[in-house]
Amino acid sequence: MTEPIRLLLVDDQALIRLGFRMVLDAEADLEVVGEAGDGAEAIARAATLRPDVVLMDVRMPGIDGIAATDAIVRSHPDTRVLVLTTFDLDEYAFAAIRAGASGFLLKDAERHELLSAVRAVHRGDGVLAPRVTRALLDRVSGQLDAGGPASGAVADPTAELTEREREVFAAIAQGLTNGEIAERFFLSESTVKTHVGRVLAKLGARDRIHLVILAYEAGVV
Repeated sequence: MTEPIRLLLVDDQALIRLGFRMVLDAEADLEVVGEAGDGAEAIARAATLRPDVVLMDVRMPGIDGIAATDAIVRSHPDTRVLVLTTFDLDEYAFAAIRAGASGFLLKDAERHELLSAVRAVHRGDGVLAPRVTRALLDRVSGQLDAGGPASGAVADPTAELTEREREVFAAIAQGLTNGEIAERFFLSESTVKTHVGRVLAKLGARDRIHLVILAYEAGVV
């Protein structure tokens, strides 16, 4: 039998943690192994519990979700962080993604969306709430237009990619799903998954979200 996905819940509100625990623990393939009320506690508990996925609040007293995400990802690269927030996309949430989070989901997401996001992040996929995807892309491209942090000379990340892999890379940067990429290029979804895996490996990216950021920073899209 496959081991359940081990989860750490991080939020400064106990009732919110309780609500998430009730939903997640009801699933046979998910197990909440611990909770934390702030970033410092999250870092400590991640070190001792070694969860597969951390569900991370952004705005917390003391060490916030951004710093905690950065510390956890640096110390435990196999642990994935899924950011949960009440805001569509604010400075804090975007910074958390840049710090290494593998997903971004709003706290008012439907139950099935939450469960799907946890499983997707665990298997290495990036997750963005549907109404956040466009905002993230606009944010990164806006930095390029404004000469912000994402601007400047960046080496072409596609140099090691095949022509098809470059096409898939660009499609990912536009926010397309595997199914949409398959439809665009007349490929099977399994073939697309193979291409995505190769792109991730060649570019040294953690997941799709970081491919999106890398593509926009390099001006690929």
